Amino acid sequence: MRAALCHNDVLARYPVCAADATAAPASCCAGRAIEQAHTTTSMADPRPESASRHRAARTAGEGAAFSPLYRQIKDLLVQSLERGEWKPGELIPSEIDLAARFQVSQGTVRKAVDELAAEHLLLRRQGKGTFVATHHEARVRYRFLRLAADDEGEGGRAESRILECRRLRAPAEIARVLELRAGETVVTIRRQLSMNHRPTVIDDIWLPGSLFRTLTLELLTANKAPLYGLFETEFGVSMVRADEKLRAVEAPAEVAGLLGVAPGAPLLQVDRVSYTYGDRPVEVRRGLYLTDRYHYRNSLN
Repeated sequence: MRAALCHNDVLARYPVCAADATAAPASCCAGRAIEQAHTTTSMADPRPESASRHRAARTAGEGAAFSPLYRQIKDLLVQSLERGEWKPGELIPSEIDLAARFQVSQGTVRKAVDELAAEHLLLRRQGKGTFVATHHEARVRYRFLRLAADDEGEGGRAESRILECRRLRAPAEIARVLELRAGETVVTIRRQLSMNHRPTVIDDIWLPGSLFRTLTLELLTANKAPLYGLFETEFGVSMVRADEKLRAVEAPAEVAGLLGVAPGAPLLQVDRVSYTYGDRPVEVRRGLYLTDRYHYRNSLN
C-alpha cells in the first residue's frame, strides 16, 4: 500500500451544503486450481481516473503475458478476500491448507502471502497465524494518515466529532472519480478531528450511496471505532489502498471558524481517493489540517 502525491486535483471546492437529492499462461504444476479466472495486480497510475482504465487493460491482457505461479496464487487469494470468504480480522487457512487447495508447494503459497502482508492486506501474528488486515487493528488503523505531534511527548488521542451526514446527488467531478453515473447519490460526511482537545482537522468525505445505504448521522455519532473500521464491519467495504495529493492552502472562512483560526491562515490540504479490492474507488476525501503543532508523516516502501 502506498500514498501517491502526484495525481490530478480530484476536487474543486464542493461545499457540504450542496442541494439534497430528490431520491435518495499458467504453470502446469498449479493443476486445476489455476485454471480459475484471476486478475493480475499492477502498480496503479496515481491519477484517480486511471483505475477503470487499468482494470480494462488488465482484463484484456489476461492470458497474454506470463505470470509467475506465486503471483497467480496471490491473485486467487485477493479474489477470496474480495468475495468476503475471509472477513477483516479473521484467520485465513494455514499455508499447508492453502497449498493443498491450490495444488502448489507451500513455498509458493508463502511467497504469495508474504507479498499480501507487505501490502498490508494480510497481517502475520507470531505463533497465531495470518489474519485479514482490519482498520480495527492498531497497527494498521492509520495506514494512510500519519499525523504526529512536533513535540513527541505531547502524544494524545484523536477525538472525532461528526458535524454532518447527508445524501446528495454526486457533483460531476466526485461522480467521475467514484465512477458513478450522472445523478447517482453519494453520502457526504463532514467531521472534525481534535488532538488534545484542540480542533486540528476538518474532513469532507464522499461515499457511493449504493454501498452505504444505511449510513446515517446517528450511526456515525454512536460509532466509537475508527471510521474505516465501521465501513468494514457495517458495510463490508475495506479500504485497501489510497492515492493522496498534498498542498498548502489558505483557510476558507467556514473552515477557519471550525478550526478556531483566522480566515486565510495556512493549512495543509490532503486530497485522497481510497480504493477497495479490485482497484474500485469507494471514497473521496479532502482534509484540511492545522500544522502549527502537528505534521503529516508517512513511510513509503
